[in-house]
Amino acid sequence: MREQVAEASRALAAAGLSDMVWGHASLRDPEGRGVWMKASGWGFEEIDADRVVLVTPDGEVLDGEGKRHLEYPIHTEIMNARPGVGCVVHTHAPALAAFASLDQPLRPISHDAVPFHDLPRFTVTGALIATPELGRALGETLGAANAVLMPRHGAVTAGPDPAAAVMYAVLLERACRTQLMAMAAGGPRIWSDEAETAFKNEQVWNPAQLEAGYRYLTRKS
Repeated sequence: MREQVAEASRALAAAGLSDMVWGHASLRDPEGRGVWMKASGWGFEEIDADRVVLVTPDGEVLDGEGKRHLEYPIHTEIMNARPGVGCVVHTHAPALAAFASLDQPLRPISHDAVPFHDLPRFTVTGALIATPELGRALGETLGAANAVLMPRHGAVTAGPDPAAAVMYAVLLERACRTQLMAMAAGGPRIWSDEAETAFKNEQVWNPAQLEAGYRYLTRKS
């Protein structure tokens, strides 16, 4: 579990999603004790197996050296609400943060936006998700989606494994950047309809393709 969290963290760094020492990725503990996530105070690119901690739903560090992030409830509460989620990623990447502020729907202009149909936004607070109550509220907004934008804060992605959750974070940032460029040029005029979007999601971003993208990032890290 430690190695997998470290690998996911370094993949996020390789994709340019670092924010100094902030942001985090987590994996569900197979024994049901909580989540394995990067320790506080380190950047994505600095994470190795020794900088990963096991955090309970109550915020106790059961295993590992170092402090937990204040926003551990993002991970514990989403995984509690969605048993099929095995990995959660939280980032503050600039394009998604900028796009979240516009209150515009994310259009499937390119392949990157295809996994994010009806992308939800969490508007309860722009502050840290530092309590179980806020974590649960965030999980409710996320619902069954792959990602949720957090205006005034960042975004969260969730998937069954690190390949999916990390790639969703990468794709969301790219999709937001693409739409921002289109809007700056006068606004997008053409994008995939619902039928094509659903077809492309299976064709372009099936588990094998997500894994291929993730492996590319791990080779770069």
